[in-house]
Amino acid sequence: MGKMPLTGVGATAEHSKLLADSYRRWTGRDLVPGESNGCGGGMDLSEKLFNAPQVILSHGTETDPVLNYGNQTALDLWEMDWEQLTSTPSRLTAEPMERAERDRFFTQVTAHGYVDDYTGIRISSTGRRFYIMNATVWNLVDEQGIYRGQAATFREYKYI
Repeated sequence: MGKMPLTGVGATAEHSKLLADSYRRWTGRDLVPGESNGCGGGMDLSEKLFNAPQVILSHGTETDPVLNYGNQTALDLWEMDWEQLTSTPSRLTAEPMERAERDRFFTQVTAHGYVDDYTGIRISSTGRRFYIMNATVWNLVDEQGIYRGQAATFREYKYI
């Protein structure tokens, strides 16, 4: 659907490292296979994350957090291009009746660092509903220990 923009590649490489390092910090696992075996870093890691078969997305620290990253799998699932996704408040990826539950969940993630096995209903830009299963959601924390947002990854979903 969309392509990762070529502008801001440095920021994308930096964000990819933040995603992968934070995931490993909380879970002890690599976000994508082989990333910590010298295959990561720079555009190699950015490309691995962007082309990964699982959904990977994140939002920032705004009062109403806006999505700031979505890989190709996320773009396809939410039926958006890069520009649409990265200008969408994170809460709008869930249906209104699911948003209160989603907010409570993200409060738990903030308190504990990460949560595995999250399930919930989401909605694409065209109104297509899907159920996500076994998602891992984690806090993004940089090398200085500063909170930079939250991210999620999952492989399993089904349209409803």
